[in-house]
Amino acid sequence: MGLREICDQTRISVHYLEAIEANDYKRLPGGVFNRSFIKAYAKCIGYDEREAIEGYTRYLREHGESTDDVNTHPVHSKVYTDTPATRSPLLTVVLAILILALLTAAALAALHWFQRRAEATPPSEKIYLSMYNDLTSATNDLTQCS
Repeated sequence: MGLREICDQTRISVHYLEAIEANDYKRLPGGVFNRSFIKAYAKCIGYDEREAIEGYTRYLREHGESTDDVNTHPVHSKVYTDTPATRSPLLTVVLAILILALLTAAALAALHWFQRRAEATPPSEKIYLSMYNDLTSATNDLTQCS
């Protein structure tokens, strides 16, 4: 059975399967994956899984490596919520209200500016509007006369 077939059946990378065949366990990802990969490989090729794991454990002992795949030292990850609050919740609420008030004021000022800009028509446009109104009234007068 070829490595590609074993890869397809076990879903283990060919790279890792080559490492298992060569007893080069340092190329494996480590931890519980090593034992799982070795078991799956042994099962796929028809070898006794238990013997394969025992051989792997024996190899680790001979090379002075730990056979315990479980980390016995607790790992404390730093979580940002574990640190005590350095600012009072009241100050946070006041700052949030202040920021919202500033944003609201800016939005209202922008709205006011756009409204004033729309109301202020340049003088040249007023002349054109006056001429347009004169023409439309003249056209209306002509159509009424006919």
